[in-house]
This record gives sequence, C-alpha cells and structure tokens, in this order.
Amino acid sequence: MDEQINYNLTQISTWKRIFFMLIFAAIGGLVRMLLWAVIILQVASTLLTGKANVNILNFGRSLSIYTYHILLFLTFNTETLPFPFSDWNMTADLQLPEAKNSTK
Repeated sequence: MDEQINYNLTQISTWKRIFFMLIFAAIGGLVRMLLWAVIILQVASTLLTGKANVNILNFGRSLSIYTYHILLFLTFNTETLPFPFSDWNMTADLQLPEAKNSTK
C-alpha cells in the first residue's frame, strides 16, 4: 500500500495536472466574474430594447460552454485541457441545444 502511494506521489503527470487545475480554477473564477458582467449587460439590454441582444447572447453562451469545459477538466471528466491549450470551440462537441433567439 505504501509503495502504491509513493508511486502515485512521484508521478509527474499527476503533479502537472494539479498545476493546470490550479491555473484553471483561477481562470474559472475570472470567467465567472465576466459572466456576471454579461448577465448585467443582457438585463440592461432587455430592459432598454425589449429583447435580448444577440451578440451578448452568443458571447454569454460561449463563456458558459468554456466554464463547463473548465469544470469538466477540474472534476476529472476530461483530460483535454481547456482553452488556451486547446481550440476555443473544443466544447462544441458537447451537442448542447442551440441558443434561442428571443424576439418579442
């Protein structure tokens, strides 16, 4: 048992993953703050124009998917590093439903 623990502790790949997890935990915090700004902008846009701004809608969706990719990596559900270590559109394969264009 001790040999297995010692072996696990000396694996460079494990320490490398922990390093990237710390980086992406910090990036995730910044992205969440940016998402709040997007939410506030979208609410303001909706109040002023009566409908959601499509550009803000698409940007918010993109940030949400990026956050999801970070969370998948942090919870060991994927080994693929999120952006900037992979393509920004990497999570397009998640097959999320298309954004609804809200026209009132």
